Amino acid sequence: MTDRNRRFEDKVVFISGVARGQGRSHAVAFAKEGARIIGFDACTDLPNTPYPLATPDDLAETVRLVEQVGGAMHAVQADVRDLNAVREVLKGGLDKYGRLDVILANAGTYSPGPTQWLSSESWQETIDINLTGVFNTVRAGVNRMVEFGNGGSIVITSSTAGIRGFYGAPAYSAAKHGVVGFARALANEMAPVNIRVNTVHPTSVNTPMINNDVFPRLVRMDLENPTFDDAGEFLETMQTMPIPWIEAADISNAILWLCSDDARYVTGVQLPVDGGAMQKSS
Repeated sequence: MTDRNRRFEDKVVFISGVARGQGRSHAVAFAKEGARIIGFDACTDLPNTPYPLATPDDLAETVRLVEQVGGAMHAVQADVRDLNAVREVLKGGLDKYGRLDVILANAGTYSPGPTQWLSSESWQETIDINLTGVFNTVRAGVNRMVEFGNGGSIVITSSTAGIRGFYGAPAYSAAKHGVVGFARALANEMAPVNIRVNTVHPTSVNTPMINNDVFPRLVRMDLENPTFDDAGEFLETMQTMPIPWIEAADISNAILWLCSDDARYVTGVQLPVDGGAMQKSS
């Protein structure tokens, strides 16, 4: 019988956006259950993303945490917008580990701005990372996964903004809706070779994407110097459950299930992990 705590023994997981936040959480969670990790992150700030992004030190810390729980990780700095660079990351990992079982297209950024004031550059940056970057991550690995012949699981990180539009975030909403259409099509393509494809849809997650000096000012313009707790008061109104946000581990737990044999016939679904946000009537 499979050890319930080691569901991914000797399997290999490929993760984008792995330096911190949800990506780091996924890497450590899979490593705890026996997986070897191939991961990458750009580790650089971007001109149209208004908060600091991950650093090389963040990526090194992810590697340390993976190794701390007994795992192994091949980690490289690479931009998800560059398909050739993403392919090189994966090649290096496959040379070490020799198989591919899970792809987690997790990398993403959040750059709000209503359509009438949104620059073309900001739109393009968000689409390139959150939509085309998902395609690049999947495209880099899916043929190898098919070639290995072991089936597998692909999980794409969307958002509650991939189910309904967010006011003031048209590019983000468009990208997160776009990955759902991509996943649905891919699920049909991959089913005959036992590769399952699903999306997860978090509400606000307590990661550096929102836990920074910029985000509170975006959502609490009524205050002169809003704090993260002030932002939490606004975010709590988004869910039916009395919470402002969820933790990265909550998404990791959902993804672990989606990628496990417990979900072996689950494909083409959109799984909200949202504290009831999609049930909120107003």
